[in-house]
Amino acid sequence: MFRKLLKIAGFLVLVMFIIGTLAFTSSEGKNIPCREIQVSFNSHDEIQISKKAILRSVTKADSKILKEPLDEINADAIESEVEKIQAIQKAEVYKIIVKDTSSYKGVLVVKVKHRKPFVRIMSDTEDYFLDKKGFKIPASSDYAANVLVVSGHLSEKFAAEELLPFIRYIEEDDFWKAQIEQVYVEKDGDILLTPLVGDHIIEMGTLENYEGKLRKMMAFYEQVLTKNSWNKYKTISLKYDNQVIAKRN
Repeated sequence: MFRKLLKIAGFLVLVMFIIGTLAFTSSEGKNIPCREIQVSFNSHDEIQISKKAILRSVTKADSKILKEPLDEINADAIESEVEKIQAIQKAEVYKIIVKDTSSYKGVLVVKVKHRKPFVRIMSDTEDYFLDKKGFKIPASSDYAANVLVVSGHLSEKFAAEELLPFIRYIEEDDFWKAQIEQVYVEKDGDILLTPLVGDHIIEMGTLENYEGKLRKMMAFYEQVLTKNSWNKYKTISLKYDNQVIAKRN
């Protein structure tokens, strides 16, 4: 019985503490100024925007943020401003009150989620990443990503609408993901693939029916190259219907 009374008493103390904290937060907390901005993100993100750059976006949304009461800070406006950074997928802003020596201070926490690079586009005019959904991420010397590289002559529209589904197909297939080292787009829109194994170049032609073309290539690997040298051919063309044309070195 005594232990049960202790548990009840402990529970009541906890309830009173929570009520007191909520009361403090809702009344006096409104007048506590923001004294600190904390930026956080996953340290394993392949692309990471510097915390200084994120802080610049925060202060662009509200230049007086470190003097204002927490209650007057517009978290939605800050989130919207930070999300204008192309490499950031989502921003969440929290206001918290912490003990600071003998008093309290307000802290604004800005948590961001970076976009995940899926393919790098190095055209004759631009250098950038695309994520899996086709959102553009500017390339920077501040970060690098180990993704498939596509170079050559291609527009942003072609990269996002036509090339990206093809890259997704490659990346979702264990064999092609390991085999294709680079993709090149010629001026006429034809695609050249550089494989990791073998000295040959794969001439895809257009991206029309790329699934069928890669199935033909797989059959050629299984029926021909596995029985011969992988370095025997210079080019293997998949341009024509129901044909695989191989040119020797």
